[in-house]
Amino acid sequence: MIAIIALILVNYLASLAHQRYDLTQDKRYTLSDPAKAIIDQIQSPLIIDVFLEGDLQPEFKKLQNETRYLLEEISNYNPNVSFAISNPVEDDADANIVAQQFASFGMTPLPLTVRRNGEQTTQTLFPWATANHNGKAIPISLIKNIAGASPEQFVYASIQNLEYAFIDGFNRLLNAKTKRIAVLKDNGELPDAKIADMFLKLGETYSIASFPMDAVSKDPEKTLQALQNTFDLVVIAKPTKAFTDEQKFVLDQYILNGGNSLWLIDAVAMENDSLRNADGKAYAFQRDLNLNDLFFKYGIRINPVLIKDLYSAPLSLATGDGSQSKYQELPWFYQPVVPSFNTHPINTNIERPVRFQYANQIEVLNNTPSVEKTILLTSSVLTKLEGVPKEISLDDIGIEPTEEDYQAGPQPLAVLLEGAFESAFKNRVHPFTLDSVRFRESATNPSKMVVIADGDFISNDVDSKGNPLELGFDYFTRKQYGNKEFLLNTVNYLLDDNGLINIRSKEIALPFLDTPKVVNTINKWQALTIGLPLVFLLIFGGVFFVLRKRRYAR
Repeated sequence: MIAIIALILVNYLASLAHQRYDLTQDKRYTLSDPAKAIIDQIQSPLIIDVFLEGDLQPEFKKLQNETRYLLEEISNYNPNVSFAISNPVEDDADANIVAQQFASFGMTPLPLTVRRNGEQTTQTLFPWATANHNGKAIPISLIKNIAGASPEQFVYASIQNLEYAFIDGFNRLLNAKTKRIAVLKDNGELPDAKIADMFLKLGETYSIASFPMDAVSKDPEKTLQALQNTFDLVVIAKPTKAFTDEQKFVLDQYILNGGNSLWLIDAVAMENDSLRNADGKAYAFQRDLNLNDLFFKYGIRINPVLIKDLYSAPLSLATGDGSQSKYQELPWFYQPVVPSFNTHPINTNIERPVRFQYANQIEVLNNTPSVEKTILLTSSVLTKLEGVPKEISLDDIGIEPTEEDYQAGPQPLAVLLEGAFESAFKNRVHPFTLDSVRFRESATNPSKMVVIADGDFISNDVDSKGNPLELGFDYFTRKQYGNKEFLLNTVNYLLDDNGLINIRSKEIALPFLDTPKVVNTINKWQALTIGLPLVFLLIFGGVFFVLRKRRYAR
């Protein structure tokens, strides 16, 4: 009786002192500090519905388990968060009808080819969750698509992204559109249809608005006030017309007052579309945007040279005549394909390489000690620099390259600048006089900017009907690149006050079976796991039989 009372007392005391311990080496079940900062903001019930349930393949069962473990940790940290995992096609529901319903809410089902008992069938999964809070609901994707990846790689990337996916979803629910992005216009930037996919995605989290730079010529001081009092980030997407000194002055003072910026710049005018003519030729020439002095003062220079890289994306060309024509993918060294380094939150965990088109060289200068410079993307070691003007011809595809011609080494293509900038108009005559706004020679607040030496880096293709396709998808070769993910990380970093983007730097080490090794050693492990226990059982049985016989023989 005393033992029973003691046991009850111990269990009661243990319930009062409940504690969880993460003993994994990579601390995968420990919430990061930025995640806790977001979860702490949840002051009323937030309900999560996860739809990854049912008869799952082993890889997706692992994803389901890791999702459950993460949500249990979140719910334990903040009891206002609760979750349930369900199967949307249970009770003999029609999977096609359910799939249509999910797709109507932007949650695309995942069709899988499954082989069971020698038969191949198609299974539809719904790797999605919804977060519901104060009458608002948003979808959260549990998967991270990687073209051509194995199931293990696919699941690994998805699990790696789980914490970020859920915490980013919470942030969108709690702090929706508190930051504003200005997309600059009137300097020949990309049309809306070519940047639609990127800003459609950003519009889920931030407020997006066009900002007319022509207003500078009418009332420059009012334009500056509107820009710096309203917007947290300006995006300059492939301008083709030179900036006036008044426009540069406005942007300069915006940056020195703490404004962030994303520049996608072409210092050389050249397009793939220019080659789609009867001759297959076009001239590349320097594009003067009147920005050199601005960038020089901030610590970089964009040189008007073209980068050719042996690691490049193919170009799809039609070969043959008439009905015999067909498209063929051929290497095009003016389209460098660049993997991410995982050296910074912006370029971390981007599984697909990014693609550049007619990129230019960014020269990092040492003239700004107060500005920290981080090279985010570079070409490969097998790189060649070509000056302009230069004739670009599709006939170059048939010329076999030699490595000796590609020895320029890695060239910076995207650079992050952050710190206290100094005005490019310091000790210069100002293009207009500021009355109600103070001119800043040095930054009052540190700011950040990312410069990418390719204006088309943000450009999405459009289909035959003019509808925008997903950014990073090549309409002609049908290949997918990581440009969209890189830019999303970039914008998140430039606008992130709570360090949410740093969650992407968290590394999770998941154990997966080495299939070739299993095949090569299967006989040994079968012998150890099946044969050895049987041997021990026979020995034990023999010894037991002998001892029993001796005992009862007496």
